[in-house]
Amino acid sequence: MPQPDTATPAEGSSLFAGLPGDVRVSFELFPPATDKAAAELMDTFDRLAPCNPDFISVTYGAGGSTRDRTLTLVRDLVLRSSVPIAGHLTCVGASMAQVNGVAEQYWEAGVRHIVALRGDGGQPGAHFVPHPQGYASAAELVAGLKQIGDFDISVAAYPETHPDATTAEADLDNLKRKLDAGASRALTQFFFAPETFFRFRDRAAAAGIAAPIVPGILPVSNFKQTSKFAAACGASMPHWMTGLFEGLDDVRTRQLVAAALAAEFCSRLYEGGVRDFHFYTLNRADLSRALCHLLGKRVTRELEPAA
Repeated sequence: MPQPDTATPAEGSSLFAGLPGDVRVSFELFPPATDKAAAELMDTFDRLAPCNPDFISVTYGAGGSTRDRTLTLVRDLVLRSSVPIAGHLTCVGASMAQVNGVAEQYWEAGVRHIVALRGDGGQPGAHFVPHPQGYASAAELVAGLKQIGDFDISVAAYPETHPDATTAEADLDNLKRKLDAGASRALTQFFFAPETFFRFRDRAAAAGIAAPIVPGILPVSNFKQTSKFAAACGASMPHWMTGLFEGLDDVRTRQLVAAALAAEFCSRLYEGGVRDFHFYTLNRADLSRALCHLLGKRVTRELEPAA
């Protein structure tokens, strides 16, 4: 694990001055619901792909609600670029045979990376109920996927504990089961204080978890929307952030404030030894691409077609 850089910046230098470009990044997209949104998504993808991400993932809607659109988008992106594409997959509302069928379609499309999630009950706040013939947990899903193909598998981690977990320790035990079942890394739920991630990283290491834990970054470009996301998943928002965005109705000003906050947030994670960043883009490229640049990640190639 990279150690924090304790060197004092030279007088007059920036937090971002001279970064060696040693970060690895990935991005999350979600399937568009309209033709206009689809065109905008492809523009977003074309602007993110030159950042040379480790992968770009495509989400799978609550209850598997976007399955067909997810599969279509994954196939389109695989053909569009040489950037590795990761497909999300959940256990919700489907038998093992149905879930395995989606995994097989991913494999046939050339996808070798799956983000394996238990999934939630469909409606916000609804509890997960396993399908009678389905996978009962993400750990079971990971083990099942490994029987289908040699997938690279990412799973979810929760720095502030999953809402369904009985205790923080039980949540860590569940994460360890997912990794022990064959997952390569954990992508965290978003959070809003670097210390939240650092404490979780330390607790995971103390629990014997050695796999990479990649912080999930959600830039706060729309405070009201982000607040709803946070309430649904149990992520706490600092009081000062609420005050900062309160009454800030001008969109352009709000975007500049959001960019400044996100830049500071990522720089503090970098100073704490983080070298892998997973960006929840909300299908927008500008802020994520800017953050990559600030972290020293330069565009080294234009969009390349798939082989």
